[in-house]
Amino acid sequence: MALRQVRIDGDPLLRKKSREVKEVNDHIRELIDDLFDTMYEEEGVGIAAPQVGVLRRIFVVDDREGNKLALINPQLETSGEEQEAMEACLSVPNMQGVVTRKAKVKVSYLDENGEEQSLETDTFLARIIQHENDHLDGVLYTDRASKVYTMEEIEAMEKEQEKQREERGENS
Repeated sequence: MALRQVRIDGDPLLRKKSREVKEVNDHIRELIDDLFDTMYEEEGVGIAAPQVGVLRRIFVVDDREGNKLALINPQLETSGEEQEAMEACLSVPNMQGVVTRKAKVKVSYLDENGEEQSLETDTFLARIIQHENDHLDGVLYTDRASKVYTMEEIEAMEKEQEKQREERGENS
């Protein structure tokens, strides 16, 4: 297990389509361990193999609500209403954007043991899975965002909202 260097927006590798994993072996399991280590070190909730320079259809997620998964060769079906929310990305540091995604996702994938799995969710996990799956096709959230903010802009908006709450006598 090791930490890997996260590629940053502008790196052409982030815009390439990843290749399917033909065999789940020790090399793939080591990559998965490294992805988890790197994701935790960077304080993320998901990371895809292309973000560390490996063009394979693999990503890992941990929504911090009990769902810790490695997804190999994921196949997604999205459904439900569209929902707008803020997203961030380890490959786009110090930025967040407003992204519209489907509320529900059904995903079929191989786990780290090469076993077929499927999952349906309409929680935060659905957004994470859609975001990470985009990386496998060379898509960043900024491509889908209706608006992207710097962290300075977000902090200023939060301060303004806090000020407005205080003026109305609300507790934060």
